[in-house]
Amino acid sequence: MTKRIERHFAGRTLSLEIGHMARLAAGSCLVQYGETAVLCAATVQDNATHLPFFPLTVEYREKSYAAGKIPGGFFKREGRPGEKEILAGRLTDRPLRPMFPDGFMHETQVACFIISADQENDADVLALMGASVALNMSRIPFNTPVASVRVGRIRDNWLLNPTFQQLEYSDTDIVVAGTEDAILMVEGGAIEVSEADMLEALKVAHRGIQELIGIQREFLAGHTVPDMSWTPVRPDEQLERRVQELANKRVAEALALADKIERHQAMAAVRDDVFNSLLEEDEGWREHGAQVDEVVRSIEKTTMRRTILEKAERADGRGLDQIRPITCEIGVLPRTHGSALFTRGQTQALAVSTLGTSSDEQRIDSIDSVEEVTKSFMLHYNFPPFATGEAKPYRGTGRREQGHGALAERAIQPLLPPYDEFPYTIRVVSDILESNGSSSMASVCGASLALMDAGVPLRAACAGVAMGLIKEGDQVAVLTDILGIEDALGDMDFKVAGTRKGITSIQMDIKIEGLTFEIMEEALGRANRGRLHILDVMDQTISQPRSELSRWAPRITTIQIHPEKIGEIIGPKGKTIRAIQDESGAKIEIDDAGLVKIAAVSMEASNRAREMIEAIVQEPEVGHIYEGPVKNTTTFGAFIEILPGTEGLCHISELTEGRVEKTEDVLKKGDITKVKLLAIDEKGRLRLSRKAAMAELGQGGAQGSAVPEPAGTGRG
Repeated sequence: MTKRIERHFAGRTLSLEIGHMARLAAGSCLVQYGETAVLCAATVQDNATHLPFFPLTVEYREKSYAAGKIPGGFFKREGRPGEKEILAGRLTDRPLRPMFPDGFMHETQVACFIISADQENDADVLALMGASVALNMSRIPFNTPVASVRVGRIRDNWLLNPTFQQLEYSDTDIVVAGTEDAILMVEGGAIEVSEADMLEALKVAHRGIQELIGIQREFLAGHTVPDMSWTPVRPDEQLERRVQELANKRVAEALALADKIERHQAMAAVRDDVFNSLLEEDEGWREHGAQVDEVVRSIEKTTMRRTILEKAERADGRGLDQIRPITCEIGVLPRTHGSALFTRGQTQALAVSTLGTSSDEQRIDSIDSVEEVTKSFMLHYNFPPFATGEAKPYRGTGRREQGHGALAERAIQPLLPPYDEFPYTIRVVSDILESNGSSSMASVCGASLALMDAGVPLRAACAGVAMGLIKEGDQVAVLTDILGIEDALGDMDFKVAGTRKGITSIQMDIKIEGLTFEIMEEALGRANRGRLHILDVMDQTISQPRSELSRWAPRITTIQIHPEKIGEIIGPKGKTIRAIQDESGAKIEIDDAGLVKIAAVSMEASNRAREMIEAIVQEPEVGHIYEGPVKNTTTFGAFIEILPGTEGLCHISELTEGRVEKTEDVLKKGDITKVKLLAIDEKGRLRLSRKAAMAELGQGGAQGSAVPEPAGTGRG
C-alpha cells in the first residue's frame, strides 16, 4: 500500500513516500525535498556471516539523468562512485552503523540513488532520512529513527539545509546527524568560527533533527513489521570464562607498555599463548580461534577503559589532556615546491605542496551544478600499509583515505589567498609514514607547514587535534590527542582543526547514545587549548609563509588583452602559441575574457614570452619607432612589417636623406630596419619614415646601404 506525507521543513516542502518504488526490498523510501529526490532501499541476508565485523555497506550513487545530463567519458554511463558520492555515502554510513544491535552479523545493505537533482538542494542530508525510514519499516532490527541536517550561517543567522547558492555566502557548512536524544556525527568546515559558535550550531542542528524524527515517527505509525528472527553472534560462554582466567592479568601488563609496536607484539603473544593453553586442555577449541581473538579484544577494551576512568592513566603514560611530543621539519625534499615532515608521537605525515596553472585544475562531472565544476585546491591523503607496520596489498584509494583527505582539505581551504591574487592550482599530498592515531590532523599540520615552505601566502597557520571519550555510566574521561587504541576502543573520535582565531574543519563520530552538550563543550575547549599548543610548536619552525616562491615553482604573469586578439596569439591551429611556448620555454593559457597567463620557472622565460605576446597584440602608435623586416619593395617605396601582421609603406622619399633613384639602393626584401610611424589615415593605412627614425636615433644612413641594427626585437 502506498503512503505519502508532505510537511514543510526549513521553508521547503519535504515529502516521504513508501510502497510505490523498490517494493521487493526489505524496506524502501522515496524522499523529496524541493525537486531533489532520493530513493533509499534496505536489504538483508537471512543467514549470519562469520566475519569478525558487522557487514554493513552503504552505497550512495548519483544518476546523471537526475540533472538532465549524460555522463562524460568514453562509456557514457555511470561508473565507479566519485569523490562526492563516496563522502556522501560515509555521511550516511557513520551514524547508522552504531545503531544496529550488538551481535547482529547478517549482511545488510543500504542503497541511496539520487534520481532527481534540482541543483539547489543537496541530496546528501536526505539520504540518511530515507535510509532511516527504510530500515525502521523493515524486518531488519533497526528501531531508532535518525536524521541529518546541514547548518549554515549568513550574517549571524543560522540556516537549516541552506541551498547551494546560500552556502556561497555562509561562513559555516556542517552536516550533523543524530537521534532524538543525542548527536551521532558531525562533519564540515567553517571560516575560523569560535568554539562557542560551533556549539550553538550543533544545538540548532539537533533541534532540526528532532523535528525530522518527529515527521518520521508520524509517517511510520502502522507501517512497521516485526524484526526478523536472529541470534546474537557471541563467543561460547565456557570459552569466554576460561580465556578471561588466562588473559586478564597478561592483558593489563601488555597495555602498560607505552610503545605501540611493543604493546602490539605483547598482545599478539597473549593471544597465541592463551590459544595454545586452550588446545592443551581440549583439542576441540581449535576451531574457535576467532572467538578467542574476540574475547581477548574485549578484555583489552575493558582493561583500557577501566584504567583511564579509575586511574586517569593512558596506554602511553600521558595525562588525559597531554599532547605527545611534536617535531616539525620543512624543506626536507630538495626539488619539491614545498615540503614538511610533521611528527607527533608515533604518528608522522610527510606533506608536499605543488603549484601549477589553471590547466592543472580538477574538473568534476557534477549533477549539483549546471556548469562544469573545477577545483584549484586539492589535498590528497595516502595511508600505506607500512604506516602501521603491516604488509598488505596496495589497492586503489579507500573511502577512509578520501574522507581523511577531505577533512584536511576543508581545514586549509578557507585560509588560502583568493585565486585572482594568487592564480595557482595548489595540490598537497600527505603520505602517512607512521600511524598511531590522529593521522588526519597530522596531515592538516603538515599541509600548513608545506604550503608556508612553498611561499603560498596562507592567511594563518592551521593545526588540528583529535579528542576521545571514555564513558561508563556517570564516569566520563575526555582525552586529548588520542592514540589508535583509544580511537578503536573508546566512545568518540572528535577531530577539530583551525587557527588561533577559530575552527576551520570538524569531524565527530560517536559510538554511544547520551552524549551531552556539556561533554561536547568540554571537548571543544580542550581541543582549542591543544590546537594552540601545537601552533606554538609549529611557529618555532616557520611562523609565516616564505617571502618568495620555491625556485622550482612556476612564476605566473598575467596580461589582459582585448578578446579580439586571442585568435592572433593562438594562430592557425595553435601554430603561433606553440611557437611562443617552444621558443620561450614558458607555458601559456588564455581564457575567453582575454586574460593571458604565462607560467615559467625562470623569469627570463616569462619575460621572453611576455615580450612576444605584447608584440603580437600591440596596437601601432603614431610617433613610435619600430623595427621590422622589409616584406616587399616597389618603385615608390618599401612595405615594412612593424608588428606581426601589421605593415606600412615607407615612401621612397622617406628612405634616407637626399634623392633615391631606386628603392633597392637603400632597402631590399628581407632587410631589417627601423622606421617611425608618421600617421595612420582614415582607412587604417600606415605611413612610415626610415629617414625620420634615423634622425631621431642620431644615425645617418648612407645612400645605397642598409644601416646595421643591433640584435633583439624590442622597441627602439
